[in-house]
Amino acid sequence: MNTFEICDQIGTARNLATTRTNALANIFWDTNLFIYLLEDSPTFGAAVKDLRRRMIRRSDHLFTSAMTVGEILVKPFAVGNAALVDRHRKFFTSSHLTVSPFDVEAAEAYAQIRQDRTIQPADAIQLACAVSAEADLFITNDDRLSQKNVPGFFITSLSRAPL
Repeated sequence: MNTFEICDQIGTARNLATTRTNALANIFWDTNLFIYLLEDSPTFGAAVKDLRRRMIRRSDHLFTSAMTVGEILVKPFAVGNAALVDRHRKFFTSSHLTVSPFDVEAAEAYAQIRQDRTIQPADAIQLACAVSAEADLFITNDDRLSQKNVPGFFITSLSRAPL
């Protein structure tokens, strides 16, 4: 079974879980987790799949940003793989996750987050989209970013995710 089939099964299970109960937590994934999942990373792919399964069992809701979608599409566009672009587009527009836009609310959160000049602009966009999505937890595999504090939610690494 390939990664897309697993993700489709995971999405279906999440949809069934949502009909029984509301999401326990809004969990926002940084781009790197989706790269590990969709490219079936030998180092982190299994950990991300396991994390998603735990989220489904808990009825958590998965979020990411529109910037993540753009980052994921860079490689398929670069190599001219239209089929992979379509598969990724389908994955990100399915009902098992919500893509948070960088809108005015996120822009205001971005301005506040960037007061800490050690947070890179791209990371601040991700965090701002998480604020806008009312995330409870932001999961990244960027150790530097996982040490930051943003009012309103907890930031952690893949290996320390409390699920």
